[in-house]
Amino acid sequence: MIKQSPESLCYYDHAVTDLMMEKYGFDRMEALRRFVKSETHELLEDPENGLSSFGCVGIFEIWESEVITGDPRNSVYIREDS
Repeated sequence: MIKQSPESLCYYDHAVTDLMMEKYGFDRMEALRRFVKSETHELLEDPENGLSSFGCVGIFEIWESEVITGDPRNSVYIREDS
């Protein structure tokens, strides 16, 4: 599998964890741990999935969908019935 560039992942890691910290009150390390261990992050790592086209807020909302429903594919951003 080809992976997203480290610079790109670092950008998303920082931006999404900022949103997680703001909304949920996590400290930086807790937010980063939750995001990096998520299936959303795994999908983001593979550029063929196209998640980076959604921007940071979209990625954050996909992560939230994963937390709420258990599957990031339930997000309105990537659901097949959308």
